[in-house]
Amino acid sequence: MQLHISPSFRHVKVLPRKGVTEFIKVKVGSRMLSYRMVIYSLLFLTFLLRFIFVLGAVNTIDGQTKCSSLGCLGKRLGPRILGQNLHSQIPEVIYQVLEEPPSLDEIKREDEIPQSIDEFVAEMKKDGVSDAKTFAVKLKAMVTLLEQRTRTAKIQEYLYRHVASSGIPKQLHCLSLQLANEHAMNANARLQLPSPELVPALVDNSFFHFVLASDNILAASVVANSLIHNSLYPEKVVLHIITDRKTYSPMQAWFSLHPVTPAIIEVRGLHHFDWLTKGKIPVLEAMEKDQKVRSRFRGGSFAIVAIKTEKPYVIASKLQALSPKYNSLMNHIRIYLPELFPSLVKVVFLDDDIVVQTDLSALWDIDMNGKVNGAVETCGGGDSFVMSKRLKSYLNFSHPLISQNFDPDECAWAYGMNIFDLETWRRTDISKTYDYWLEQNLKSDLSLWQLGTLPPGLIAFHGHVKIIDAFWHMLGLGYQDNTSIADAKSAGVIHFNGRAKPWLDIAFPQLRKLWTKYVNSTDKLIQSCHIRT
Repeated sequence: MQLHISPSFRHVKVLPRKGVTEFIKVKVGSRMLSYRMVIYSLLFLTFLLRFIFVLGAVNTIDGQTKCSSLGCLGKRLGPRILGQNLHSQIPEVIYQVLEEPPSLDEIKREDEIPQSIDEFVAEMKKDGVSDAKTFAVKLKAMVTLLEQRTRTAKIQEYLYRHVASSGIPKQLHCLSLQLANEHAMNANARLQLPSPELVPALVDNSFFHFVLASDNILAASVVANSLIHNSLYPEKVVLHIITDRKTYSPMQAWFSLHPVTPAIIEVRGLHHFDWLTKGKIPVLEAMEKDQKVRSRFRGGSFAIVAIKTEKPYVIASKLQALSPKYNSLMNHIRIYLPELFPSLVKVVFLDDDIVVQTDLSALWDIDMNGKVNGAVETCGGGDSFVMSKRLKSYLNFSHPLISQNFDPDECAWAYGMNIFDLETWRRTDISKTYDYWLEQNLKSDLSLWQLGTLPPGLIAFHGHVKIIDAFWHMLGLGYQDNTSIADAKSAGVIHFNGRAKPWLDIAFPQLRKLWTKYVNSTDKLIQSCHIRT
């Protein structure tokens, strides 16, 4: 075999092999390259081929491109690497084979298809393949098989994460049961929160008022501990915790037995708000309809993963829509903050999957400029996944109700850590707008958006948002693990939004440490329930 490389290194010609022992000659202009350099060049080409196969498979599986794996090689990488159009170098028959659906003659049993590059090369040598079509057919069969396996593996991963994130870990269930027992048996676990002399502070606007809606006791404790620990004025902090009926007694027991003095804690159940009844709150009726529509059109997690034509990322989003939190009143409650706290002027609303790492009293110094919602924008960060969200990421712009009223390229913003000017809010119709669009989404069989409370929030607060500095809210710690510890530690609030919650076994270990540092590992209840810190 003889390789001829042009002086510009752009053209490589493989001449017919004359003998097994023939010396390999490489001609570059008038100079001769050593045998060792030829070997290095071949090794590099082998590495490049491996890289191309992986890149091509990932691009095709994730649905990011509309070209085939090898087509992407020629159309995307080829011109950049080789400096020319590969269509002039690669026989057209290869593209034809790759783009055509497989024929009956090409379909083989899985055990007859090469499982790796090494097996493919060995089979080519063994069969003495010399024509491009046979080469392309065998190559296509191998890539197709690997893509199918990759797709199956990704879908299984999404399904397992869905199951792991939707259930209640036995450690948290244990903690709730232990605290319910304490509430029943121990008078110290039934203290009035706050104590009578501190009740006036609950409506005193000279304090810093924070609101947390959660049915997760351990998560709520971390939010409280991190908030108070990092506050410069803990004696001026009031944390209002709202929970559901089943969690109220255990939540009260936890904060009765674990006071966060000098801060003030209030624990209230949804059942304590007289106006919060089914007949008066449209979101409750919407939640019931939402659940029925989802069960009728989604068919459950196993029905979703059985769909062979969907891309894995589409299946992942449908699985996420089945999460119980998306049909929980705790997730909608923030839209009724003006009614929940009629005497307060300004509050900061915190999700229960956040960790506070700095003093948040400076949020009260931000000039809201007549806006209602102070939030971090999610379309301008360096993270191309978490911080690349626009309205089109959440709303269905193929529906005329959406396309006629909103700009798809408008930046989105984040829930999780928000400043709400309740005084200004009461002069708007934000809550009514929220209820209206919930109803429209139900009438359209959930075709305006599919999951979460952020899409209707983006609509209801449209034009009422004050963008604040990204320092105050770092997102995505529950989606991906490529956030560096240094970057995470430099943020004011970190948010474990996503499936990998820090209290789950599927949490990212290096990021989980930022959360567990606020869990008291010496507490007897934590130890008895084997909660790992």
